[in-house]
Amino acid sequence: MDRSRLGIVAALGTAQTLAWGSSYYLPAILADPIARDLGISSNWFFAAFSASLVISGLLGPRVGRQIDRVGGRQVLCISNIVLAAGLALLGVSTSIWMMSTAWLLLGIGMGLGLYDAAFGALGRIYGSDARGAITGITLIAGFASTVGWPLSSLGLETIGWQETCFAWTAAHIVIGLPLNLMLPRAERAAATQGSTVKPYIRIDRTMVLLSFTFAAAWTVTSTMAAHLPRIVETFGATPAQAVFAGMMIGPAQVAARVLEASVLGRFHPLVSTRLACLTHPIGAIVIGAFGGGAAAIFALLHGAGNGILTIARGTLPLAIFGPENYAYRLGLIGAPSRIAQPLAPVLIGLLIDPLGRGIVAVTAGLSLAALSLLQVRAKSVETAAAE
Repeated sequence: MDRSRLGIVAALGTAQTLAWGSSYYLPAILADPIARDLGISSNWFFAAFSASLVISGLLGPRVGRQIDRVGGRQVLCISNIVLAAGLALLGVSTSIWMMSTAWLLLGIGMGLGLYDAAFGALGRIYGSDARGAITGITLIAGFASTVGWPLSSLGLETIGWQETCFAWTAAHIVIGLPLNLMLPRAERAAATQGSTVKPYIRIDRTMVLLSFTFAAAWTVTSTMAAHLPRIVETFGATPAQAVFAGMMIGPAQVAARVLEASVLGRFHPLVSTRLACLTHPIGAIVIGAFGGGAAAIFALLHGAGNGILTIARGTLPLAIFGPENYAYRLGLIGAPSRIAQPLAPVLIGLLIDPLGRGIVAVTAGLSLAALSLLQVRAKSVETAAAE
C-alpha cells in the first residue's frame, strides 16, 4: 500500500473509530446514568437508540447516491457536524423528548458517517481497487469499542455524562472533521453531473441474495452482542467464563481481519463470505458438544466470522457489480441489515428462555441459510462478477 493510500486509510480508520465509539457504542456506558437523571426507564433510552439505527438504515440509499455524485469527503464531514450536534443536544437533555430528538440527529449522523458511507467513499476514490483500503479501515475501527467504552467510562466517572457527551462533541469537531477533510476531493461523476435523477439499479436475484446474507449475519451479530453471556450460561458457563468469552470477540474480529488482509485477500470475496457464514455454526457445534467450558472457543469463532463479514459487506458488492453506483447499491443492500440490527436482540431475546440451549440452533440456522443461498447461487454470482 503506497504512502498516500496508507495516509487516507489511517485518517478514515481513525475517524471511523471516533464515529462508532461516540454513537453506536455510547449507550452501553451512558444509558443507565442518563435515564436515571432524566427520570425514565433505560428501556426508553434504548428504544430511542434503536429508532436511530432504523433511521440510519433508511438513509443508506440516499446517502449512497450522494457519495456516488460528489464523493465521500463532503458527506463524511457533514456527518461529524450532525453527530456533534446530536451529542451536544444529548448532553443538555432534560426530558425524554430532548433525548429522543438527540438520537434522531445521531441516527442521521450514523447514516451519513459509519461503515457504509466510508466504504462508499473508498469505492469512489479507488474504484475496483478499494478492497485493501476497506479492509484497512475496518482493522483500525475494529478497536472502536476497545477505545470508546473506556473513554466513556472514564468521562462518566470523572466529569459526568453531560460533559462526556460534550467531550465527544468536541472530538468530532477537533479530530473527526479534520481527518475526514484529508480525503481527496472527488470530481462529480460524469454520469450524474448536474443531475439529481436517481440512477436505475435493478433489484435482481443477486441483490436480494446479498441483502439476505448480510441481514441474517447482522441479526446473529446483534443477538450475540446483546445476549452472548446469557446464552453461554445456558450451556453451563460460569459468569466469569461468560465475561471472558465476551472479551474474546473483539480480538477475534481483528485477527480475522488481519487474515483477510494477508491471506484471504488473494481470493474472491465470495470465499471470505462463505467462510464467515460457517464459523458461527461451527462454534455452535463446539459449545453444544463440550458445554460452557468451550464458551471462549464459541466466542472466538463467532467473532472471527463477524470480523470478516464486516469487510465482505463492502468488498463483495464491489467485486460483483463494480464501482459504478457502488455507494448507492451498498445502501440498498445494507438497509435491511441496518434495520434488523436493532430489532434482532429484542425478537430473538424473547426466545432464549423458552428455547434455552436451542437458541444457538436458531442463530446457527440463520448463518447456514445465508451460506446455503451463497452456495446455491454461487454460479450466478460468479457470472455477474465476471461480467
